Amino acid sequence: MWVPAVAGNTFAGVEGFVRTHPELTAAGVVAALVVLASTYAFLRLRRAPGVRFRRLLAEQDAVAVLMHPNPDPDAMAAAVGVASLADQLDVDATIQFPGQIRHQENRAFRTVLDLDLDQIDHVTDLAAESVVLVDHNEARGFAGADGVLPIAVVDHHPGDGTGEAFTDVRTDYGATASIVAEYFKDNDAVPVPPDKHASETAGDLALSTRVATGLLYGILADTKHLTVGASEPDFAAAAYVYPGVDQDQLDRIANPAVDAEVLEVKARAIAGRRIEGSFAVADVGGVNNVDAIPQAADELIQLEGVSAVVVIGERDGTLHLSGRSRDDRVHMGNAIEAVLVDVDNGDGGGHARMGGGTVVADRDPTDEGEPATVDREALTDGLFRAMAGDV
Repeated sequence: MWVPAVAGNTFAGVEGFVRTHPELTAAGVVAALVVLASTYAFLRLRRAPGVRFRRLLAEQDAVAVLMHPNPDPDAMAAAVGVASLADQLDVDATIQFPGQIRHQENRAFRTVLDLDLDQIDHVTDLAAESVVLVDHNEARGFAGADGVLPIAVVDHHPGDGTGEAFTDVRTDYGATASIVAEYFKDNDAVPVPPDKHASETAGDLALSTRVATGLLYGILADTKHLTVGASEPDFAAAAYVYPGVDQDQLDRIANPAVDAEVLEVKARAIAGRRIEGSFAVADVGGVNNVDAIPQAADELIQLEGVSAVVVIGERDGTLHLSGRSRDDRVHMGNAIEAVLVDVDNGDGGGHARMGGGTVVADRDPTDEGEPATVDREALTDGLFRAMAGDV
């Protein structure tokens, strides 16, 4: 084959350099490989989280989408969103949760959107080996939970839990539903209007009306209608899913019938509240529906002159605490945690604006003795000190 003289001279020069300087040549090759590897890693990291999450889902045969105990609308919305992504990738997805769904808003969310949710009590009840945690980052609330190693974690709460292959925890977001909405947007999914069918939209992924409605309500519920704890991405996510929202379903979820006991507990909280400065603590006594306790806290925080509240209630010997704060001086999760850390069988925590905790009944090991009681007055005093920063 004919080779131009200039090209021939160049090839000869390169060949001569390689023969006389093998060390430099080897170093140059290694350097080039390092640059290529670094470039690949950089580009991989720059891929949108939703794209990386989709690819992970597509590698699975089946997934268990696991919510936290007693899931709220944000958890259910995020779970149904992840399940929808999986289903469109021909991956079997089962949405599971420990505990119960009792709050009327949560029951309405499940009923109106016709969600298929599987309640579990033990780790062996998980529907698949591949587990995706949504709206929490460490499995809890069922036997064997501490042995669960999720492949992915999608959450907006602080914590140390991670997924083996994928972790997306954004504590600056107001709702996990906002993160999942971004996953659809990252993959160019088109929201399907209520009067349309998914087949009428372009693209290989669609955001169904049911999922869009759920995601919007999840965002609204966890941010108090985009007024508390909401960030710019929450507004953007709400705007993105809005074209696919069914307004009638949204209204039915937002305005369910209220249980009579909830109204009674709210009344007891208001009438029996103890006030110190702008802080309030209310002990509502025994309740059958523990979800009435956080609803009473939501009611108390609306009272004029009240900036932080904690409501205490009891069911089956276990105390349940629910707190709300609109006072920048009071981190409610930290306040409740600080009080319960020194109480036997006490556990608490949460966000700056919202916190909760429990004190589990301490029964005799033989189960024959009466459960140990908690000094409720001392507990109330401790809560006031914690809200005042005296901890």
